[in-house]
Amino acid sequence: MPARRRYALGHGPSYAPPNVAGTSPRLSVLAARDWRRRWDRQQAAMIPDREERFEAMLEALELPSGSCPRMLDLGCGTGSLSERFLRRYPGARSVAVDYDPVLLEIGRAGMGDFGGRLAWVDADLRRPDWARELPLRRFDVAASTTALHWLTPTELSRLYSDIARLVRPGGWFLNGDFVRYPADAPRLHRFSRSIRRRRERLIPIRGATWNEFWRAVLRDPRLTRESRLHRVRFPHPHARTPTADLNGHIRRLRAAGFREVNLIWTRWENRVLAAIR
Repeated sequence: MPARRRYALGHGPSYAPPNVAGTSPRLSVLAARDWRRRWDRQQAAMIPDREERFEAMLEALELPSGSCPRMLDLGCGTGSLSERFLRRYPGARSVAVDYDPVLLEIGRAGMGDFGGRLAWVDADLRRPDWARELPLRRFDVAASTTALHWLTPTELSRLYSDIARLVRPGGWFLNGDFVRYPADAPRLHRFSRSIRRRRERLIPIRGATWNEFWRAVLRDPRLTRESRLHRVRFPHPHARTPTADLNGHIRRLRAAGFREVNLIWTRWENRVLAAIR
């Protein structure tokens, strides 16, 4: 298992190159910001309501946070949610966790530590010991966006229990993702998928699709080391991962110890699910 890396909150990112063979020049700030913009463009093409979903999450994150909220950003990618959160709440701090070395390097190189308010953590949410890498042990809120569909139902149950231990009493967890209708609503599921595909076709792609983005970024010589490690960690596509449906998410969150669990925003199967400790 490749070594994980920790980035210290408040003391700048203590970055070290991945422990894999090969050399590559470091990614500049300008290059990283360009890759972050390209990531956001392809995500917006794939998720037409992405900014609307972000806004719903940011509104909800204000409620339990206070003046100096601490957020745990799970499956952070290039830092899209953390950046919006930190810009909106000047006293906030965020710990951004991901296991993809390419996206972590793009985010870290493009955003830095946001004036000591942002820590980047390399950890695999599928492992039971992932939380050992965190520089903080208590958070006001935890959030994830378009990430937890990577997890199997068993992995999701364990992760939700971990989140419940990390979020303070009264704190919130928000999951913004595509969460399918339960098995007793097959027609709604089919309608949702059909409408989503139709809307995606109507939106011009001002950049790369998902596959085009990854083909391009994995060819960038400035990301050679990260690309090698990416291929080791993700040898197979995750599209066929069996995932929990809406009822499965709600049931697992309540079993983990969250008292109130419900939807706060939805556009067919594109949803924001909120859980309160």
